[in-house]
Amino acid sequence: MKAWLLEDFGLHNLQAAEVEVPAPQPGELLVRVGAVSLNFRDKAIVDGIYEPESVPKPLIPVSDAAGTVVTIGEGVTRFKIGDRVNSTLYSHWIDGAPGPNEPAYCLGMPLPGGLAEYMILHEDSAVPAPASMSDEEASTLPIAALTAWYALTDVGHVQAGQTVLVQGTGGVSIFAAQIAIAHGAHVIVTSSKDENLAKVRALLNSDKVEGINYRTNPNWSAKVLELTGGLGADVTIDVAGGNGINQSVAATKVQGVIAQVGFLTGQTTDLNLMPLIFRQTTIRGIAVAPRTSFERMNLFLNAHKIKPVIDRVYRFDEAVQAFEHLARGPFGKVVIRIGEDA
Repeated sequence: MKAWLLEDFGLHNLQAAEVEVPAPQPGELLVRVGAVSLNFRDKAIVDGIYEPESVPKPLIPVSDAAGTVVTIGEGVTRFKIGDRVNSTLYSHWIDGAPGPNEPAYCLGMPLPGGLAEYMILHEDSAVPAPASMSDEEASTLPIAALTAWYALTDVGHVQAGQTVLVQGTGGVSIFAAQIAIAHGAHVIVTSSKDENLAKVRALLNSDKVEGINYRTNPNWSAKVLELTGGLGADVTIDVAGGNGINQSVAATKVQGVIAQVGFLTGQTTDLNLMPLIFRQTTIRGIAVAPRTSFERMNLFLNAHKIKPVIDRVYRFDEAVQAFEHLARGPFGKVVIRIGEDA
């Protein structure tokens, strides 16, 4: 089969290759991949800044995929040939709290990912792909949508009338804004581009949406307080990390929740403890979610007719260009179509 292999760190070391089609073992599915979507995690793995000591080489990267089951291993009962399925990042996390070793079973690193014509999924980790979505649309769900869903519902317990602060206009952030609005919450979105803020307002088509340009408002937390009557956001989706976490604390209400989902501006921070203590803020790291949360999310997305926002779909042979697009900062998701028509 055709696959992209990460031979060493650096995008120039992502190379097209021919490899053997894997054979499903008991309990496993062989899936013909229809599409994959890219996340910052995938870029960080390629760049060598995401747990580099855990990256096997060569590696088929990219965790988030949607496709069709073409062969099943012995004992499979949850799916049959012809079913459309989604991957899940944490392939052993089915329900409840995560185990201490979940990262050892992540697709796209250290396990082989979906940037190939075929991939292996265990039947217990696979999720039925929404019938209302194409493979391209469904491929955006496993990390971006599920991270936003879990942060807002399972952790943040967002309710109608509350305020959700969302950083940026990438995949997780757009899904978070859509899910928050569907819950009846108010949304504040930050971006460095006024045109992206305008796109979010047009997409959500709601008077419950405000935008802040953090380039023209570098003290953006003060603007959040202004927009919320001095209270701050009930739930903040922090995708940036770095020292910006201090502004997230300032922008979040007393005893509010910060869902730390990303590290776009840095994996370390100088956290000012006194504001954190005085505001009694909860900072919760979010590493996606279990399969059962994915299944609940799909029901919600279908009921509220929420569709993924895709900035561009690339062909399989344009994988490098897709990663370059991701590095520039897309509005929504970057997708790679895989297959004979790609």
